[in-house]
Amino acid sequence: MLKMVTTILALALLVGCTSKEEKALMKVYETNKSYHKLLQKTEKVQLYENNVTKVLLTATYLYEQSVEKNQKKDEVFVVGFYAEETESLNPTDFLLTLEGKKHKSIKQLDKDSPYLKDLSFRAEWMQFYLVHFPHTNKKSFKLVLSSNYYGKGSLHFAKVAKYVLTKKGF
Repeated sequence: MLKMVTTILALALLVGCTSKEEKALMKVYETNKSYHKLLQKTEKVQLYENNVTKVLLTATYLYEQSVEKNQKKDEVFVVGFYAEETESLNPTDFLLTLEGKKHKSIKQLDKDSPYLKDLSFRAEWMQFYLVHFPHTNKKSFKLVLSSNYYGKGSLHFAKVAKYVLTKKGF
């Protein structure tokens, strides 16, 4: 009898604590839902010289799934850029490509732009850009930053959750 009462009390205690923590966690998630969604689609790359970071690039993929199958919308990113030697993502020193294709348009964003509101990684010393690339049918792809001085770095993005993709898809 004592064993059964102890087991029931232990289960009641565990169930009670778990539900409180779960509710608190879900409340925090719901409050910051857009932040967490963008965080899942944000990648970072650094370019080095003698083990010192010279260029930092963050990119957030602004893709929303749609029920329309033959959707041909541009691939759009918010790109944060910092380079020690320059203040902008100028095309003479840096090239940004998506699957080997150059961007269609690039527009520098103001510090109070609505695109920056829920970004997961923002710093005052970075410049931010809204970058449009031609549509790609691939489910996963690479955004590549190439520099004349510091080499290149790749960021991997996907239109579906990355854990859904097979190794071959990446």
